[in-house]
Amino acid sequence: MAEQAFDPRTAIVTGSDSGIGRATAVALAQAGMDVGVTWHSDEQGAEATAEEIRSLGRKAVVKQLDTTKPSETAATVDQIAEELGGVDVFVNNSGTGDGTKFLDLDYETWMTTLNTNLNGAFVAMQTAAKRMVQAGRGGRIIAVTSVHEFQPRVGASAYDASKHGLGGLVKTMALELAEHGITANNVAPGEIATPMTGQTDEDPTKEERPGVPLGRPGHANEIAAVVAFLASPAASYVNGASWPVDGGMLQMGPQAGSHITSHDWRES
Repeated sequence: MAEQAFDPRTAIVTGSDSGIGRATAVALAQAGMDVGVTWHSDEQGAEATAEEIRSLGRKAVVKQLDTTKPSETAATVDQIAEELGGVDVFVNNSGTGDGTKFLDLDYETWMTTLNTNLNGAFVAMQTAAKRMVQAGRGGRIIAVTSVHEFQPRVGASAYDASKHGLGGLVKTMALELAEHGITANNVAPGEIATPMTGQTDEDPTKEERPGVPLGRPGHANEIAAVVAFLASPAASYVNGASWPVDGGMLQMGPQAGSHITSHDWRES
């Protein structure tokens, strides 16, 4: 297969109104890309992200995106790509969680989580991939999953299922899209100091986490740095990988198992 040098100029980052999404959008702008910014409920946050991108001399396109609505998701991704002049990098970052235990989980909540985290992601990534194939310039698709792509958590049945599914979907995409010069990879964050974890604007280096080898939560910029690498020409031979970025938390499994002395872990 002929391989062209990858020169990314445009990117779309879903859920980039705050947290990991915002940090990623800014990191890609710093790498020289024009960026599509999407928001679900925080338009003001998305506009703040866009202003930061523009301050770096890059173009920003801002659109609302509700990934629970498949037809609207496809149309929005297409519209952003049209306004940007293409999409070389697509980062699927939109996500939600519900924190409901399996026996208490109602079907509506189950479907909302899966539609947001998995079904909507499928539509968005497929839409972006089709544009990349048509453009013939290669591309990068990166999904922000979670350490719960690998390990379950009490009170997260729907979330765990969606992240396991998203991880598997991206690995299959890696097999099928490679012939078009498109790579597909996952970044799996551990606990990150973001609004989703109730740690807005907090310095993670000031928080203590004994169960994490590095002893603290992560910063959104630490996730964005890995995403930016995977989106870059330097990651040309990384395909179908899932990169935990968790301070070593996943390595604690056996130790945690032998050192837990109470049933507190049964509560989320």
